[in-house]
Amino acid sequence: MTKRTIDERMPRAAAARQGLARPVEREDARMVTSALDQYIATAGECGGRIAPLLDALADIPGADLLPLPASGGTAERFSGLARVAAADVTAARVLEPHVDALAILAEAGEPAPAPGSTWGVFAAEAPGAETRAESADGGWTLHGRKAWCSLAGSLSHALVSASTGDGRRRLFAVALRDRVTVEPSGWVAHGLAEVESGPVRFDAAPATPVGADGWYLERPGFRWGGIGVAACWLGATLPILTAVIARARSRPDDAITGARAGALHRSVHAARLALDDAARRIDGGAERDGAALAHTVRGLAADAAVEALACARDVLGPAALAFDASLARRCADLELYVSQYHRGRDDASLARHLGEVEAAW
Repeated sequence: MTKRTIDERMPRAAAARQGLARPVEREDARMVTSALDQYIATAGECGGRIAPLLDALADIPGADLLPLPASGGTAERFSGLARVAAADVTAARVLEPHVDALAILAEAGEPAPAPGSTWGVFAAEAPGAETRAESADGGWTLHGRKAWCSLAGSLSHALVSASTGDGRRRLFAVALRDRVTVEPSGWVAHGLAEVESGPVRFDAAPATPVGADGWYLERPGFRWGGIGVAACWLGATLPILTAVIARARSRPDDAITGARAGALHRSVHAARLALDDAARRIDGGAERDGAALAHTVRGLAADAAVEALACARDVLGPAALAFDASLARRCADLELYVSQYHRGRDDASLARHLGEVEAAW
């Protein structure tokens, strides 16, 4: 990227934050499609290996990959994430936090990242892993441990949440090679096998604040980022749906297989409609019901993913899972990825954000 800010490169992002979002221009859409196709082609060639995917991200300016949320191109953003996941789940798992970090920086009005950088977002909280930020001599440093830092050993930078000492948390941009130690993770997952996620230790690591105390969780984009993850889950189901439909069509007299294919189609279609609706609402300035919107879309996408995995097991059967390497890896990747959804707890949170149901349609 150039040294100009993301807002200067993409003025529609600044306009969106002022309620002036305009549709993505046609030439912008062609640029995004070309860059995304380039990344998808890399994913198809690398077979789940991380290094080529990160090299591809470093080579493509983030603003050229996907439109920013609330830019008038949110539908293109979500469909782009889904397209990547349909091609390769690991590629989507690498891409999503990178573009989410760029969107967070843009929302905060921060300068664009340096050319060639790759980004993660390390904001999970876990017992026994406390990260604190200290201010001295006009600057900030990070101290302590942070859990669940995906690809920390491979990325150049991350946005990291840390305590500022008054019970509030703040987000900081950190270079991951400067007084940062990636600790052994014990990662043994067969799904997303190369997207290793483990603890990181900060030893007075230089850090740059991004937003004020509490801003990271309070900003509208926090919910939009969660919907972006749901787009990846949904995209990952599409090849499974295609395979299940093909099996049903090859066995027209098998009512049970047909029923499973039909039910899975309904689930995926409902989640896709919800994702499209969310994009329209976000571009239209929907912020009041952001939590309810995000929980609803994430729940529908997670339901579709769980049903797709069940169909892969029950309809396609052990032969497909044992001898189709692409399907087996997709199912393993998706099963781990969608486990980020906290079924039950997230529905309870959804209920707390619901208002009165409107009688009129």
